[in-house]
Amino acid sequence: MSNVDIKPAGWKLIEVGRVVTLRSGPFEGKLATIVEIIDAGRILIDGPSTKEGAAVPRQAIHTSTVSLTPWVIPNLPKAAGTGAVKKLWEKNEIDKKWAESSWAKKREQFERRKNLTDFERFKVMRLKKQQRFETMKAQAKVRATAKA
Repeated sequence: MSNVDIKPAGWKLIEVGRVVTLRSGPFEGKLATIVEIIDAGRILIDGPSTKEGAAVPRQAIHTSTVSLTPWVIPNLPKAAGTGAVKKLWEKNEIDKKWAESSWAKKREQFERRKNLTDFERFKVMRLKKQQRFETMKAQAKVRATAKA
């Protein structure tokens, strides 16, 4: 028989130290880390973010209400206190990694667009039309030169 080494997709595992983003509830869109796995459907999270208004208090939450991120805080002890979690959070620069991710940028753009006024939405529509027209004009020029 052949020696095959099968490895699971590691970043999708629920594990102590995994950074998650909350999908629903009063803390929707905020980051937290898994501190303890209570049972198959619930985890204990703590989100000691340094940004104002982004902290999530320590609480038990259902796994169905969180999305896993690719970041893990290494060497986080099981059931670590908020102080220890905060130190490791800052050491691993989780807030900085989140701000640089495309996930956070898309979420920020969604929030910005959600809060637009009617006139601002109209201006965005006009800019999109103008951009589309310029793109189509450039493509037509390329096609014309390719035919000749």
